[in-house]
Amino acid sequence: MSNADLMARRKEAVPQGIASATPVFAVKAENAELWDADGKRYLDFAQGIAVCNTGHRHPKIVAAVKTQTDAFTHTAFQVSMYEPYIALAERLNKIAPITDAKSIFFTTGAEAVENAVKIARAHTGRPGVIAFKGAFHGRTNLTASLTGKLIPYKLGLGAPAPGVFHAPFPIEHHGISVDAAIAGLETIFKVEMEAHNVAAIIVEPVQGEGGFYIAPTAFLQHLRDICDAHGILLICDEVQTGFARTGKMFAIEHASIEPDMMSVAKAMAGGLPLSGVIGKREIMDSLPPGGLGGTYGGSPIGCAAAHAVLDVIEEENLIQRSADLGAIMMDRIQAMKNRNDTAPIGDIRGLGSMVAFELVTERGGHDPNPTATAALTAKALEKGLILLSCGFYGNTIRILAPLTIPEAQLNEGLHIIEESLVDIAAP
Repeated sequence: MSNADLMARRKEAVPQGIASATPVFAVKAENAELWDADGKRYLDFAQGIAVCNTGHRHPKIVAAVKTQTDAFTHTAFQVSMYEPYIALAERLNKIAPITDAKSIFFTTGAEAVENAVKIARAHTGRPGVIAFKGAFHGRTNLTASLTGKLIPYKLGLGAPAPGVFHAPFPIEHHGISVDAAIAGLETIFKVEMEAHNVAAIIVEPVQGEGGFYIAPTAFLQHLRDICDAHGILLICDEVQTGFARTGKMFAIEHASIEPDMMSVAKAMAGGLPLSGVIGKREIMDSLPPGGLGGTYGGSPIGCAAAHAVLDVIEEENLIQRSADLGAIMMDRIQAMKNRNDTAPIGDIRGLGSMVAFELVTERGGHDPNPTATAALTAKALEKGLILLSCGFYGNTIRILAPLTIPEAQLNEGLHIIEESLVDIAAP
């Protein structure tokens, strides 16, 4: 069965509402490499959208999943409990930057975010939630409302969930300073909802789908101060930033502040569906028994995989390796920007191995060039590299190579990006 054959079947059987970034159908993957239905080999700088920080099919994760599958696959934690769930909660409570924490597990990132908001509302007795423009928190009714981008996530869906407001996110080179972002947040308290009616502020320490914009430390510290002043809970959405991606176990650690809750998912279980909320004990215990849960939440197979992920991060020193690989990427992309024969590159940014760069209309400028961005991802795919774009302006290239990638393959992928930038700039 070829890519073309499978694409024809997809169009007949699957609704168009689920988009696919490439016309590639995977049949095999190992670490940083992926092979499609036509037998073509790719370097995968997407990794299932930051899910496989430990690479495709890491042997320790595969072994852990097999061992758990041999024991049992599902009981529902609400019916018959199991030790891997408890042990995983204990491990995360210990390593999370939250004092006296408890953890609960779900299946998807959107579930984690939605439950974090649910817990915040129950704990505070308040309805309001503030998110940020450009944010991505999911596609459910509530999480799409929290998401700060209309197309494609909210198009045609009518009124958003009530009680959700959006403040500016600081992006200096697009004219939004930390002070301006904080002023925008304070304006919400004055004209839309009083601070004493706001349950939570939810923020990504690095906006994922929104463009890999890094929240300045001063901004995050301001948010902590504002939350403390008004009795608001601070939720950090670490769905894409967690588990060593940014050179820390969790990105909020770079800002040296303590959130009240964190939503986690993606790289947590190395490719298995698992998510969670980690939060302060008194907050997490706000709902009565039965108020939280889900049939598949905290799957025993997912929990087994997550234990293996934490082992690999520690044993292979992936937090430091994330920082080291990120430095290589930043240096190479800066060198590409300095060339005169590539498509113009604007801002370059990165935290650990969460690295991105913008394509702009002219050298030295900031005007977004989404057309060039689409051309770059297409040309890179043609050359054997899976590369994703993102961003509010559609002009950001994000690099999500696994933290286990051999350095030679990292350089191979970066060379393809450089070649492709030259190719799309040619008249």
